[in-house]
Amino acid sequence: MPGMGEIDKLQDDLDRPARRPRRGASPSDKPTLKTIAQMTGLAVTTISRALNNAPELAQETRERVQRIAAEIGYLPDRAALRLKTGRTNVISLVLEPDEHIYGFGTSLVTGITEALRGTAYHLVITPQFRNIAGIEPIRHIVRNRMADGVIFSKVEPFDERVKFLFDAGFPFVSHGRSQFAQAHAFVDFDNEAYASGAVERLAKRGCRKVAILLPESALTYSEHLRDGFVRAAEALQLDHEIAADVTLSSPTDAIRTHVIKRQRRPDPPDGYVCCSEISALAVIDGLAESGRIIGGTAHVVTKQATPLFAQFRPGAETVFEDFVGAGRRMGELLLLAIGGAPAETLHAIGAPHFAWPD
Repeated sequence: MPGMGEIDKLQDDLDRPARRPRRGASPSDKPTLKTIAQMTGLAVTTISRALNNAPELAQETRERVQRIAAEIGYLPDRAALRLKTGRTNVISLVLEPDEHIYGFGTSLVTGITEALRGTAYHLVITPQFRNIAGIEPIRHIVRNRMADGVIFSKVEPFDERVKFLFDAGFPFVSHGRSQFAQAHAFVDFDNEAYASGAVERLAKRGCRKVAILLPESALTYSEHLRDGFVRAAEALQLDHEIAADVTLSSPTDAIRTHVIKRQRRPDPPDGYVCCSEISALAVIDGLAESGRIIGGTAHVVTKQATPLFAQFRPGAETVFEDFVGAGRRMGELLLLAIGGAPAETLHAIGAPHFAWPD
């Protein structure tokens, strides 16, 4: 552990990032808080507050200091900052590459970045590789104090990541909910309402039998989708089925093949509820291959996260899920969690907006 003298020495000189060396200076001669103070005539403590957007300082002062810092290549030294304050000013997003939810990761990053704009925090993406247990990157972040808070998705009812972070007292926000009795910060979409509304729409379009393609059964939102789907179908006295042998994470060829085979068997569905654009494209291709006309002899309702889907496949009806907005809200809630806000106040559930064409 450093002695008090070493910590005191960091008081005015926490951060030493790389910049282009001045002529005659050594490569290690890097801009510091003192450098900016000398250039502006302001105190080092004022420079530090300005870089952290302290509201008590005039906006003109903050903008001037931040502009000069950018011009000379100043960036905070995370190791020194952590040594002095225990903070890293880093938010970690644990992200699994997922080709089945088009644009999901990019949208989350966009939203979280918007939430962090104007703060001292920076976003770092931690990969979640498919052959590694989901808890491992979380353990790595917490045990090595690589961030001040973490965001992750694909939550299970009794997710071990949630429990681990509970026990560690580490700030986090999840995209999706667990079923633990203890409250935790999360942002979610009302998937139960989505599935129910989608079935109602298919019934109105004249479908006599509806099917749904669910995510992996281990995920909490799979239960929500199933519950909404079954409840609405039973209330409307519609025949219904859960797509067997394939899930939202199945390869698109497997989904397409499943639909084609199912259409060849007796009593096939003529209405499908999909939970992502990619899976919907596979379902639509399977229906088309089977001789169905989308919007005529078969109908598809799917979530839509980007405006591109309708351009490729008109005929399917869509419900928008705002992943950018979800990312923004998760960033906002995580900042509150880091600040000590109680977990029971840190959650948001987006409601589906059904704007069906006439």
